[in-house]
Amino acid sequence: MPLRIDPRWDALMSTALLEARAALRTGDVPVGAVIADARGTVIGAGRNRREERADPTAHAELEAIRQATAARGEWRLGDAVLVVTLEPCVMCAGAILAARVPTVVFGAWDDKAGAAGSIHDLLRDRRLTHRAEVIGGVRAEECGLLLTEFFRD
Repeated sequence: MPLRIDPRWDALMSTALLEARAALRTGDVPVGAVIADARGTVIGAGRNRREERADPTAHAELEAIRQATAARGEWRLGDAVLVVTLEPCVMCAGAILAARVPTVVFGAWDDKAGAAGSIHDLLRDRRLTHRAEVIGGVRAEECGLLLTEFFRD
């Protein structure tokens, strides 16, 4: 049975996909992320910029977290949802937990570096002080196709 997509996640994933496509202009892996507050207002957006910035930490999730915390003037994002086109890696999962993001929605699973259920499950690890609700597979085919085409080229 296909995943029932919450209309809010679908709209936010559309924005994340726009960010992912923008990453193609700089030769970066097409991953995009957005963070919305409890009202659904986007407070942060990002895309992979590792190539553009020559920075291994310039992942979409970290870019979105940096923008959201700067907009808020505080590091806690306890009422936010992060929507990203690819399952977060270990580094991004750590940042998500550090920022206290309570909900993470992602598109494609990452069976090589995923840390939200595929290889690791850091976001829901009960041994940690903070955990996040994880909803994976939202528009997974569309998100995955963008990545498949990038790596095929």
